[in-house]
Amino acid sequence: MAGNTTTIKNELTLKQTALNGRGLTKQYPGKGNVLTELDIEIEDGAVYALLGPNGAGKSTLIGLLTGIYRPDQGEVSVLGYNPARSPLEVKRRIGIVPEELALFERLTGMQQLMFSGRMYGLTAKEAKRRADELLQLTELTAAASQLIATYSKGMRRRLAIATALIHRPRIVFLDEPFDGIDIIAAQVIRALLEELCRKGVTVLLTTHILEIADRLATHAGILYQGNIVDHGAKAELLARYGCNDLEGVFKALVPVSDISSTTLSFYQQGVDA
Repeated sequence: MAGNTTTIKNELTLKQTALNGRGLTKQYPGKGNVLTELDIEIEDGAVYALLGPNGAGKSTLIGLLTGIYRPDQGEVSVLGYNPARSPLEVKRRIGIVPEELALFERLTGMQQLMFSGRMYGLTAKEAKRRADELLQLTELTAAASQLIATYSKGMRRRLAIATALIHRPRIVFLDEPFDGIDIIAAQVIRALLEELCRKGVTVLLTTHILEIADRLATHAGILYQGNIVDHGAKAELLARYGCNDLEGVFKALVPVSDISSTTLSFYQQGVDA
């Protein structure tokens, strides 16, 4: 009987909700509703790929879930806390990497991590230990003493992820982490996300690179015209739409222009010698 009780408790723990949004509506002056009565629920330990075209409201949704914005209507719960009523409790438990990075360019990579760690209450010794480990994992050890102003876009993206992880958050939000970076930086970030998945960290990821979402995500939601048109475990979505990958699911839910017959008329005579 005790064994069965333990099994039930483990199953319940795996299915606990890390993020919950109900009836979320957000509008900006002159633009109308960006999100309309949106519902979202993400299980603890899931890697959730939030997919949608540009302008669908992905960054706005992340802003609502992290407390950066307040919803005009609806409620948000992050690990049981409402970001509007308990902002510090939420911030202690989450890490955010926005699409537009916010790093101190006049600091070195090491100084950035030490500053962030100390701000979250780590001792200098513990902040240094974690910073060293994160710099190694993100392959930035050799650049640790260089000013961030000298970093490439890929290096900055890796450092931003390291900064978001130094306080050991339970949930990590990554808004387009693969945008505009080279293949080496992409491989490092992908390996780091796989490690977070193994550690049971809940990850909400937005990306336009559906192959990456396929490789990393356990769950996905398709955001279109201000609402999530379908969501669930990746395997369930693939089965529901008879697809082999998330690109197929995306195309089944979001209208995609057919450009297969598009031609460049001024090339019809061939390329000039």
